[in-house]
Amino acid sequence: MKRSMYLREQLLAQAGIAEEELEEWERIKLVKPDGVTEDKLLFYAKETLDKILHIKKLLEVGYQLDHIQKIIKKVGLPRGEKKKGKPTKLHEYLTVGGLAQHVGISPRAVKHWEDKGIIEPDMRSEGGFRLYSETFVYLCQLIRDLQLFGYSLEEIKTVSDQFRDFLAISSDISTYAAEETAHKLAEMTKKIKHLQDKMDLLKVGIERWENLLKKKKKEISGLKSLNLKRQAKKEQKRDA
Repeated sequence: MKRSMYLREQLLAQAGIAEEELEEWERIKLVKPDGVTEDKLLFYAKETLDKILHIKKLLEVGYQLDHIQKIIKKVGLPRGEKKKGKPTKLHEYLTVGGLAQHVGISPRAVKHWEDKGIIEPDMRSEGGFRLYSETFVYLCQLIRDLQLFGYSLEEIKTVSDQFRDFLAISSDISTYAAEETAHKLAEMTKKIKHLQDKMDLLKVGIERWENLLKKKKKEISGLKSLNLKRQAKKEQKRDA
């Protein structure tokens, strides 16, 4: 599921606080960024904005920051859970350009796949800024592979939808009715077999072409040598 996120400037505008206030709250660990892009751009999730708005309300009714720290430490804030243990490292997300660069495709291709519903960003800002986790690098490589296998974008969309169904069923077997789940799993098995059969044919074809190209490369090299000798003889006659 896509989550709403805010770049730092957007967060300040939505929360109605100054940069200095946010810096102070981050310094005393009341709030923190939820992640960073590959070019070190900080962003914040909707849950963090809700937390900031609640802190504002506590300040407005007279609580001091040190009191708010104690409240958060003891009972947490509404609709939020206190996380125990050591502070986690900021998760790094990729922009459209960063994802495209990692996969070796154009940003336009990423946007086109998104428009087709093949991929969905992990997070999106109100301004349309999109972020993807690093798992999308592998996913986009698989999509590119399917295109090389001759799959159309419509067929890839079907595979993508089935993969999302698989994740939903894996997470909760009761996501769909038992009959629908059985049908979906049967369709997944059928698609896997179809792809496996296609890959087997491709393996045979690739081996055939590898042998052919190896042979022709050797033959071309021999023809180059013959042609060089031919040119040399021609030059010798011209010099005689």
